[in-house]
Amino acid sequence: MSITVDSVRDALSHVIDPNTGKDLVSGRSAKNIQVDGDNVSLDVELGYPANSQIDMIRKQVIDAVRSVPGVGNVSANVYAKIVAHAVQRGVKLMTNVRNIIAVASGKGGVGKSTTAVNLALALAAEGAKVGLLDADIYGPSQPMMMGVSGKPDSLDGKTMEPLENYGVQVASIGFMIDPDQPMVWRGPIVTQALQQLLEQTNWRDLDYLIVDMPPGTGDVQLTLSQKVPVTGAVIVTTPQDIALLDARKGLKMFEKVGIPILGIVENMSMHICSNCGHAEPIFGQGGGEKMCKDFGVDFLGALPLTMSIREQADSGKPTVVADPDGQIAQIYKQIARKVAVKVAEKAKDMTSKFPSIVIKND
Repeated sequence: MSITVDSVRDALSHVIDPNTGKDLVSGRSAKNIQVDGDNVSLDVELGYPANSQIDMIRKQVIDAVRSVPGVGNVSANVYAKIVAHAVQRGVKLMTNVRNIIAVASGKGGVGKSTTAVNLALALAAEGAKVGLLDADIYGPSQPMMMGVSGKPDSLDGKTMEPLENYGVQVASIGFMIDPDQPMVWRGPIVTQALQQLLEQTNWRDLDYLIVDMPPGTGDVQLTLSQKVPVTGAVIVTTPQDIALLDARKGLKMFEKVGIPILGIVENMSMHICSNCGHAEPIFGQGGGEKMCKDFGVDFLGALPLTMSIREQADSGKPTVVADPDGQIAQIYKQIARKVAVKVAEKAKDMTSKFPSIVIKND
């Protein structure tokens, strides 16, 4: 019995990508299926970074294809290809950044910056090229969390080189000011500073730029949502009613300006006693999941309230790099994969495919 491309495709239609929940055929991941005698080769293209998943998916693919009668050798090339996705109407994409993800919260103190930095590091650990923009002009914390200091270089006198650590490119107003100096700036200056940070940083071919937003729904958020090509937003909250109240406002603001919500992260969802291991929901329970149901958005994951997350971020070595195989780092990586999958499912940006129309007067 001869092996056909259709019989291979049929076998692959039963292989479910554990991250998207879709099979490889309907998800259009299986490509270039070649049959040569009893040998089969194919490519599996993932739309999200997946270093930790590739071996597992390859094994699933090979096992499925080998179940086809008569198949001998199977060669499966599994790789990630991250492309630019559509943004708000009327906003142009940046040439050197494929996708911008805003990490926001309605109020301060819910662990938004810690989530942003670990999300950036988790995406980088999965193989993506990642940048981190500290848009919290009044309270820049990313230099400390990322363990980077010093002033950025300028090679041409017009743009700045991002500083880098743990494979992530970083830009922050914190690199340019005295850490003890308060930022006594009015709104228009702040928004101008943010745009300069974003556009005059020499980002080097990024798959994702994570923007650590300031808390609230003011000038900076409005500027970002009207002038910056944002692919989607992640909302960070705690289960506490007051935090959720403000998180809802943040979510509604993004909806109003046409930026899709990629999902909600619930921080400090459970306190685990370091002495006895007793778990207690200090800030309440299930608030983040309820908010997701109310607004029809995805619940990306919940993080416990533990001393290690705070200590590691304060020391300039956040959890994902301090304890990469630990349970909490795995939660961050899972959240990062869910975010990347949500981005991959969005419509691709097609602006580069359209011809530019030039009208000439003869």
